[in-house]
Amino acid sequence: MPWINTYVKSDGTKVSGHLRLPPGARRETAVLGLIVAGVFMFGNGPTAAGAGAGADAGQGLPQPQSQPVPASTSIYPIRWPAWENQPAPRPEPTVSYPIVFPSPVSGR
Repeated sequence: MPWINTYVKSDGTKVSGHLRLPPGARRETAVLGLIVAGVFMFGNGPTAAGAGAGADAGQGLPQPQSQPVPASTSIYPIRWPAWENQPAPRPEPTVSYPIVFPSPVSGR
């Protein structure tokens, strides 16, 4: 968005400095503003008053129940008996034929 400085037209009309918005930018900005306003207005939903709002604030709300945390049944690292008896895979060449690189022609 370039800033256009103050200038005078050929017919003598003085034009003050302003921003030159690209085509459609005002409409897109307005739509974005409406979406943001809608999120702020309707996104939070009903909320309860804070702790200092009244004497009985929070008394009608359900209290979270503490549940025991389940103990982990996994033992890491995981070992598989069948894997321990197998030898480690040996590396194999990816190509089974010889690659011949042509020697550069020495014309120098």
